[in-house]
Amino acid sequence: MEAKYCMTCGSAMEPREIDGIFRSACTACSFVHWGNYSVGVGALVVKDKKVLLVRRAQEPGKGYWTNPGGYIEEAELIHETICREVLEETGIEAVVKSVVALRDQPGRIHNVYIGFSMEYVSGEPTPDQYEVDAAGFYSLEEMATMNVAGFTKWLVQVALHPEGDGLNIDEQPIVPLNGYGLFRS
Repeated sequence: MEAKYCMTCGSAMEPREIDGIFRSACTACSFVHWGNYSVGVGALVVKDKKVLLVRRAQEPGKGYWTNPGGYIEEAELIHETICREVLEETGIEAVVKSVVALRDQPGRIHNVYIGFSMEYVSGEPTPDQYEVDAAGFYSLEEMATMNVAGFTKWLVQVALHPEGDGLNIDEQPIVPLNGYGLFRS
C-alpha cells in the first residue's frame, strides 16, 4: 500500500527520488516514507534433544507444525517479544540464549525474521487454542511423520545442529544504552 498522506503533518505525499529510489515524501515537511517492514521472531526451545513445536490453528499455515513465534510490538524489546509469544502460545517459560538464525524476505512488505535459541525454564506444553491447537516437544524421528512447515524444518536443523554460539545478549555493555536490546558475538 502506498502512503498518500504524511504521518507527521497530514499533508499529501508525492513520489520523490531519494537515494536513487522513488519514495513517498511529504509535500509540506521533511517526512519520507521509507517503506513497509515487519519483524517476526521465532523460538527454538530444545529440551531433552526435542524441539518445541506448535500446530497452527489459523492461516497462514493452518494445520502446519511450526516453532512458536510472532511479530514484535512497537514498544517491546525483541527478546521480550519472543519470551511472551512462547508463554502465550504454549505455556512454556523460556529465556533467550542467543540469536541463531535470520531470514530476510523482501517484498511489498519487507519481512525480517529472527530465530532465537532459548533455554527451557518450566511448564508443560499447553496450546492456547486460539493461534495454536497443539503443542509439544518433538524429536526428528517424530517430526518425520508430522506436517512440519519447510522453514521450520530449516530452523529445527539450526536448533539441533548449531554451527556456532550465535549472537548473545550483552547484559553489561561498556556504555549503558537503556531501552536497547543488544546482542554480540
